[in-house]
Amino acid sequence: MKGKQTVLDMVRSLAVIGLVVAGIYMFIPHDDKADPTRTVDYRVETTTARRAAPYPVAVPVGLAPDWRATSVSYDRKNADGWHLGFLDPEKQYVAVEQSSDASAKNIGKLTQRAEATGRTQQVGDQTWERWEGEKYDALVRQEQGYVTVVAGTAPFEQLGVLAAALEFKQGK
Repeated sequence: MKGKQTVLDMVRSLAVIGLVVAGIYMFIPHDDKADPTRTVDYRVETTTARRAAPYPVAVPVGLAPDWRATSVSYDRKNADGWHLGFLDPEKQYVAVEQSSDASAKNIGKLTQRAEATGRTQQVGDQTWERWEGEKYDALVRQEQGYVTVVAGTAPFEQLGVLAAALEFKQGK
């Protein structure tokens, strides 16, 4: 008799807990269709990077409002690495990566192991190398002392839109 009471008490306790959880779920607002992507403001990091980097830091100017910045960082210890990530209007990821390490190994890392195709893409008055990969495609520009990469899951056309909007500046 004692064993049956213990099991019955446990079932009752679980039922009460289930009702409480269901009540909490019903009364706490939640939106299943809400976009979980957080937008970041990159103005402060841009100013810091432009003052610290040994190269002109690339930041887009005049992008449409439906381009949303999602990540930003500058890492002086990691070859002066500048990163600025976006979601494009089609919710594809596109990032600007810059580094004072223009080695093939580092470019491979910045492009997520994409490889040079030998083709180029004209963006405004600049010529960019086209790199293709399993994960990301990329546009790459190697300058004296640094490299700029525009890479992501977006098609080359969207990579070009971001590359065309880039403004290269160094701080004082």
